[in-house]
Amino acid sequence: MVNVLVVEDDKNLRKLITTILKQNGYVAFEAENGRIALNIMEHEHIDLLITDIMMPDMDGYELTETIRSANNLLPVLMITAKETFHDKQRGFLAGTDDYMVKPIDLNEMILRVKALLRRSKIASERKLTIGNIVLDYDSLSVTMEGEIYTLPPKEFYLLFKLLSYPNVVFTRLQLMDEIWGMDAEADERTVDVHIKRLREKFENCSEFKIVTVRGLGYKAERIV
Repeated sequence: MVNVLVVEDDKNLRKLITTILKQNGYVAFEAENGRIALNIMEHEHIDLLITDIMMPDMDGYELTETIRSANNLLPVLMITAKETFHDKQRGFLAGTDDYMVKPIDLNEMILRVKALLRRSKIASERKLTIGNIVLDYDSLSVTMEGEIYTLPPKEFYLLFKLLSYPNVVFTRLQLMDEIWGMDAEADERTVDVHIKRLREKFENCSEFKIVTVRGLGYKAERIV
């Protein structure tokens, strides 16, 4: 089970968020301020934190900074009425991973929770599982149907990036900047060549496919 801690001084909103979390299969803990939240975290394993900012005793900024100062990398979602760029900037500088402005859409909140948990799992395990396929970041390998395939680094990083964010379209320039960086010999055509190689290697794969989005770039679609 996934444990989510909701830190919110508004009792009604706190109850509403925890109810929605439980309906979606999560175990929800409640705290009305940061100090109570830290006490809960001393006794319970927490997988994700949802916190308001403006709270008595210890606010969301201080709570997040305290967690990060202890090298705790659990994902944090801030939910707050403070919507200026300065407020958001302070939140991200404190260490939050995502930010929602009240009034929030609870369905969107659940989607964000799922995305944060997925990214956290990938980051901690450095492995990505899609159906019966496992991508291992440390060995640059793909395990499929019991066979292990070691890919060239750039091909692996490209595949790992696309599959980590299914259905998200990445432009060639975005992929170039992240995977090839300042490599002067690479250009956008390089991305096309690597995509072609990946398609050839995984043409019989039933778990995913790499799709060209005309005029934009590429995305990965999970079939399972």
